Amino acid sequence: MTESTDFASLALAGPVLRAIATEGYETPTPIQARTIPHAIAGRDVLGIAQTGTGKTAAFALPILHGFAAGRDRLPARAGRALVLAPTRELATQIADSFRAYGRFVRVSVALVIGGASGQAQARALAPGVDVIVATPGRLLDHLSTGAVRLDQVRTLVLDEADHMLDLGFLPSIRKILARLPKQRQTLFFSATMPAPIKVLADEMLERPAEVAVAPVATTAERVSQSVFLIEQNGKRALLSHLLRDAAMARTLVFTRTKHGADRVVKQLASDGIAAEAIHGNKSQPQRNRALDGFRQGRVRVLVATDIAARGIDVDGVSHVVQFDLPDVPESYVHRIGRTARAGAAGIAIAFCASDERANLKDIERTIRQDVPRARLPALPGVVAAAEAPTAARPGQHRPAAAAPRPAARAFARPRGFRGRARAA
Repeated sequence: MTESTDFASLALAGPVLRAIATEGYETPTPIQARTIPHAIAGRDVLGIAQTGTGKTAAFALPILHGFAAGRDRLPARAGRALVLAPTRELATQIADSFRAYGRFVRVSVALVIGGASGQAQARALAPGVDVIVATPGRLLDHLSTGAVRLDQVRTLVLDEADHMLDLGFLPSIRKILARLPKQRQTLFFSATMPAPIKVLADEMLERPAEVAVAPVATTAERVSQSVFLIEQNGKRALLSHLLRDAAMARTLVFTRTKHGADRVVKQLASDGIAAEAIHGNKSQPQRNRALDGFRQGRVRVLVATDIAARGIDVDGVSHVVQFDLPDVPESYVHRIGRTARAGAAGIAIAFCASDERANLKDIERTIRQDVPRARLPALPGVVAAAEAPTAARPGQHRPAAAAPRPAARAFARPRGFRGRARAA
C-alpha cells in the first residue's frame, strides 16, 4: 500500500478533515497512513506500534468517518463504538481526542473509568452514545448493573493490549468480549506481541490487516540514551544534581513503586526542587491536577509509576529519567517513548544500581543494543556501581558486560523539542 502524504488523500469525510485541520495536523504518521484505509474499508486491523506514534487518530478518525455518513437512532444505554484502554489517563486522553476530532460530526462520548462518579457515568450512558471509552474493570461494573449494553457495538478497539496483559486484564476482556456482537470490526493495537497477546489477537480478529511501523521492542531513534552505574544510596543526590540543569525543562521520572514515587518527591522537595507524583494511590482529581500542572508547565518534574504513566501524552517532554529500572524490559521502551514524540528529539537517562544489573542486561538484549554508560559527576555520597557481569538467572545466559563509555550529549538540550506539532 502506498503511504499517504496528507490526510485528504486518505478519503476521510469532510467534517473529519475540518477537525484535523483545526487541530493543526497536516501529515499522517505511518501508523495512521497505513491503518486508516484498512479501517475505512471495514477490515479488522492488528497494529504493532510504539507509544507516541499517533495510534489514537489511527482508530478514531476512521470511526468518526463512518459516523459522518449517518447514524441510526441508538437504543438506551447502547454504544456504537467501544474503546478499551488499560489506564484512566490513557482512556481520558482517548476520549478527549474523539471529542476534538469529532467536533464537526457532533459525536457523543462517554468516559467510563474508575476514580470518577459511577452515577454520573450511568447518566451519560443512559440515552445511548456514539463512543464508549472505558477501562475494563469499571465497564464490567456498569454491565453488571445494566447501566450499559454492548449488543449494538459495531467497532471495538483494544489499545495497548500488552499493557492489559501486564495489569491482569485478560479475564475481564474476555468477559466483555462475550457481551459483544460476533459481527463487528475490531482494531487491535499493541507495542509488543508476547504469546498470550498473540492468542488473544487470534481470538478477536478475523483475517486482519497487519500494520507494523517499528520492530517489536525497538527504541525511538531520536532518543539519546545513557545509563549511570550508581549505588542505590547515591541516586537521590544524582537526580537532584541533574535536575538543576535548566535544559531539563520538562522531565518525567520513573520509579518502580508508588511509595518510591512519593519518597522521590519528598526528597526533591527537601533539595529545593518542586515535583509532583502520579500513581495508583492518588485520587483521580489529584492525578488530573498533577498531570495538568506538568502539561501546562507549572510543574517541570513529574514522578510516575509505569501504570500511571500510560496515557501521559504531553508535548515537549525533554527528558525521561528512570530512577529505578523496570522489571519488565519492554517497560523501558514504553518509558522512553514519553519523549521524542512527533519527530522531536529527546533524552533518556537511566540509573542502574548493583542489584539492577540483571534488569539492564535484559533491557539491552530486548532492545538489541547496549545503552551507553555515562560518567558520574563528582558528588558527595555518590559511588559508582562496578561494571561487572551479573549472575545469570536460572535458564538464562548472560554475555560479558560492555566496557564503560561516556554518553554522548547526555545533558544537551534536544534540538527542536519546543514548538513541534504533536502527532494526532
